[in-house]
Amino acid sequence: MKKREDMEYLEWGSTENKASVIGLGCMRMANITLAEADKVVKTALDSGINFFDHADIYGGGKSESLFGQVLAKNPSIRDRIFIQSKCAIHDGMYDFSKDYILKSVDGILDRLGTDHLDCLLLHRPDALMEPDEVNQAFTELHKAGKVLSFGVSNMNRFQIELLQGGLDYQISADQLQMSLAHTPMIDEGINVNTQFDGAVTRASGTLEYCRQNGIVVQCWSPIQKGFFGGPFIGDPSYSELNEVLGSLAEQYHVKPDAIAYSWLLRYPAKMQVILGTMNATRIQNAAKAADIRLTREQWYSLYKAAGNKLP
Repeated sequence: MKKREDMEYLEWGSTENKASVIGLGCMRMANITLAEADKVVKTALDSGINFFDHADIYGGGKSESLFGQVLAKNPSIRDRIFIQSKCAIHDGMYDFSKDYILKSVDGILDRLGTDHLDCLLLHRPDALMEPDEVNQAFTELHKAGKVLSFGVSNMNRFQIELLQGGLDYQISADQLQMSLAHTPMIDEGINVNTQFDGAVTRASGTLEYCRQNGIVVQCWSPIQKGFFGGPFIGDPSYSELNEVLGSLAEQYHVKPDAIAYSWLLRYPAKMQVILGTMNATRIQNAAKAADIRLTREQWYSLYKAAGNKLP
């Protein structure tokens, strides 16, 4: 398998790992066959994508198990890939307790058939979080070589600061919903000190905080509208956005979704797009987003075409 020479890779926290700016989210892997999963993983690697994102709840664990079967068939690829998984969601609650984190990671590793995760994320904020207890779990996992780095998902800057204050380990990533049709983190910065709706603070400067602290911003649902509202690509209610996406896609010789991904990557932080597709052709096209650097004019034209107004 040949790696694309033009894929971009991110330095990962204090580790020596590097992760592709385009990552493959494996939530939907539970819905495909082993042969299809094998093709998906190999297509991603051929496209320069070395980053695979899991969670213990995806498919009730089946997504991790199927990926583990792919690894068992192709053991030589483990050293070439970056595996991330998430834990904390179970039984209608979020759980950052030490015992649950440790138990979850053992289950994740067993399903994946690997001896370590390159990164573990805490899956959504636990209102009852005790940073010292989380640190105890992280310390055991790190010393045992089970987890090399740690991160969070869907946390704002103050939650990260609270957690980081009790940790001996750097928070490496924050996985957050972000797309051209879901831009509250950008809106609040552009509309500072105005009475426009965009000025409502929903993320408390989280993008800027992550940028300042070298935390990777992992964008989930990068072509979704709303909260799992379906893709905006081809949606007639986003006709102006699709027109601009189509025009830029022709200019850059890619499909419109690659332009949508490149829009996210253009933000000047450590950005990473987490794909949700299990379609090999779409994965190949998405990887091309790493080649594209939109101009400032193009970036703002897309932002406004999505229905956003500048103050």
